[in-house]
Amino acid sequence: MLAKVLSSAVIGIDAYLVEVEVDIAPGLPFFTTVGLPETAVKESKERVRAAISNSGYMFPDDRITVNLAPASIKKEGTGFDLPIAMGILAAIRIIPQEVLSQYLLLGELSLDGRVKPVKGSLPMAIEAKSAGYSGIIVPKDNGPEASVVEGITVLPAKTLSQVIDFFRGFTQIAPMKTDISAIFNKDTAYEIDFSEVVGQEHVKRALEVAAAGGHNLIMIGPPGSGKTMLAKRIPSILPPITFDEAIETTKIFSVVGMLERNQALITKRPFRSPHHTISDAGLIGGGHIPRPGEVSLAHNGVLFLDELSEFKKNVLEVLRQPVEDMSVTISRATMTITYPSGFMLIAAMNPCPCGYYSDPKHECNCNHQQIVRYRSKISGPLLDRIDIHVEVPAVPYKELMAAVRSERSKDIRKRVSAARAFQSRRFSGTKIYCNAQMGNRHIRKHCKIDDASVALLEVAVDKLGLSARAYNRILKIARTIADLAEESGIRVHHISEAVQYRSLDRGRGLL
Repeated sequence: MLAKVLSSAVIGIDAYLVEVEVDIAPGLPFFTTVGLPETAVKESKERVRAAISNSGYMFPDDRITVNLAPASIKKEGTGFDLPIAMGILAAIRIIPQEVLSQYLLLGELSLDGRVKPVKGSLPMAIEAKSAGYSGIIVPKDNGPEASVVEGITVLPAKTLSQVIDFFRGFTQIAPMKTDISAIFNKDTAYEIDFSEVVGQEHVKRALEVAAAGGHNLIMIGPPGSGKTMLAKRIPSILPPITFDEAIETTKIFSVVGMLERNQALITKRPFRSPHHTISDAGLIGGGHIPRPGEVSLAHNGVLFLDELSEFKKNVLEVLRQPVEDMSVTISRATMTITYPSGFMLIAAMNPCPCGYYSDPKHECNCNHQQIVRYRSKISGPLLDRIDIHVEVPAVPYKELMAAVRSERSKDIRKRVSAARAFQSRRFSGTKIYCNAQMGNRHIRKHCKIDDASVALLEVAVDKLGLSARAYNRILKIARTIADLAEESGIRVHHISEAVQYRSLDRGRGLL
């Protein structure tokens, strides 16, 4: 007796179809699973046996062989429990094979027959739709995320008995539908706002420029100057996340299992702030079967590295490729997986180990060797990938006590969104969506400057000791500043402001 059930698994953030074949033959009771199953998949036989028995059905005392095809790809996770159980019941003719073959099934089974949630149901629903299946049966808790995929029926299941009765025609499972427009129309206001930050107007301006052009940024200042407070508010001024971005971001969180219960989509840009003790695998991703790291979880959002110099040097160096390519490739002996990593890198650090180097109100206790060792963790190639450098001094007492209210995040976001829309039109038809991604060819085309600006740049390079590699960065930043001002051409004052954001390239700079 042979039965086939369709299921799915995930490689990276994309799903692929898995055909669960169940063969029951006469012989001594034996249950074997083939098709490169890992430990959790092998253990499914005990969960399936108990779930079928506790749901009121007789588990066959024969030789059971389960094959997971394609057999050349290693299978992991607990999502094959439900399709294996349904395959066994179809093989003993309790469930009709014809109806079963129209649906994709996934779900973990508890011993009492409850269907428990699994990881990656969103990409699996997308794959089921692409394959042309009538519907997909998912655990009830996975229903919201799977139902954002239009064009396929999503049936949320609570128990194994409910699924069996559905296929036998004894009951119906109400399809779950999600109103995507309602999700995006909900109040997505952030709990924190730029208006809560007193002073630091020049830093706020730098953050606005960074957000408008997608530029990476580093803040240098003493403890308590507000670097972390400012960084946490950056998502509140970024343009609202689009539906395509939300789907891509949600797929990553779904694969990792980080979606909240009953959460259908990620509707806010992610903000990830890993601790400085993180490993390179935790930051980039890795493991025996590669998992996304923090750079991928920050996709379409912000990756904030606080206390940058406290990170291990080898951890910082592995950031170079994902920052440059907006993707990270993890290679193992059996597979190579590429995860997206299109994030804004925001970093913050003290100027020295004690934090008070160049602070006029505190004495620095660090010697020259300590400062050099502290700063040397940040290599030139990594710093070269950070467009904007801004110093964050301590806020004077008078400014802290001032009654002047700062500008709200939503007002800044309007300008940022307008600048991003201008860039979208400019780069229409290309894979570039913001100024920070421009290459030399795009800079020559879109960053033309007049004679006065050329003269100013020459002075900046010669007199201020700016490096040659800072030249293109300044032009990119100036282009963003002009976009914020809704000007088609780059003017002298745009160049002048952009030069101020390259302080670490000066002779008195960080490195």
